[in-house]
Order: sequence, then structure tokens, then C-alpha cells
Amino acid sequence: MKHTAKNIDFDDDLKACIDVLKAGGLILYPTDTIWGIGCDATNPEAVKKVYALKQRDDHKALIVLVDSADRLDHYIVDVPHMAYELIDVAV
Repeated sequence: MKHTAKNIDFDDDLKACIDVLKAGGLILYPTDTIWGIGCDATNPEAVKKVYALKQRDDHKALIVLVDSADRLDHYIVDVPHMAYELIDVAV
């Protein structure tokens, strides 16, 4: 049996993911080792869905991805100085 790759339109896939996130849904995204489960971290109902899907206690932390170090202050009350030092080293 011959397998052929589907043509994937990145722009269409990205728009579909954004629509799902805005609607409070979940997405899967590839990382360097596993698939991640993603949602809009600012939407409490979406976050509840991640906890439910993972069957994870809600007192355990989840990873939140941000687009820049500047966003940390937007979401975190007290960002340790060490966090910025680590970001500088990684960049």
C-alpha cells in the first residue's frame, strides 16, 4: 500500500487553531519530544478542560507559554529576577 503525505496549509491550520482557542477549546501541538495539550491560559474554563483531560489534580501547576519575556509581568505578579537571567542566557 502506497502512502502519500497530505498537503498541509499552515495558514489554514493556524487559523483553525486560533478559532478553537478563542472558543475555549483545546489543541495539540508538537514539541521536541512529545505532543502538548494547549488552551488559552487566560480562559479558566479552557484550563479546567486541560486538567480534566489529563486527569490531573488542579492544585498541580501547568506550563504556560508566552511569546516574550515582556509578557511575564502581564501574567505573573512577582517574577523572580533569576527568571530574566535564565531567559537572557537561553536567547
